[in-house]
Amino acid sequence: MPNAHCPLNKNMLTEYSEYLIHRQWMTHALEFAQAAGNAGEVPVGAVVIDSFGNLIAGGENRKERDKDPTAHAEIIAIRSAAKILQSWRLNECTLYVTLEPCPMCAGAIVQARLGLLVYGVDDPKTGSIRTVANIPDSAASNHRLRVIAGVQESNSRQQLQGWFANRRSSKI
Repeated sequence: MPNAHCPLNKNMLTEYSEYLIHRQWMTHALEFAQAAGNAGEVPVGAVVIDSFGNLIAGGENRKERDKDPTAHAEIIAIRSAAKILQSWRLNECTLYVTLEPCPMCAGAIVQARLGLLVYGVDDPKTGSIRTVANIPDSAASNHRLRVIAGVQESNSRQQLQGWFANRRSSKI
């Protein structure tokens, strides 16, 4: 009798272990986001993981510090990963980012041919993966992107809301 449930249990264990791995990498992205917030930037962080499960690149928002409108966490992490791997094709990599990517970053993710995108919290203003727009599934996309949303969602949301609340209270 106990063996009748083994396939389900193996499946559940596999899914749970994958979830724990996603949580672990999102924790690293949250650390990058915290560094951005501490530096006065909107706290968004990103990491790129290779097919062997190694952290190969990370990024945090740097728009204000670099005076660069493209200095989003995702762009910085993707550029760094491409340099390290000596290829713009990141199809064997996973990008973890704390906030749903904007149109610019969604376009870069598609262009980099990332294998998987994992993000924390939806962005109701500029989210371009599923919330406001869906760039990866649009007719303009030449790459089908796998997406997992909601990993460390609460922590990602709290980090952003706390940063904006502090910013508003310091302006009063």
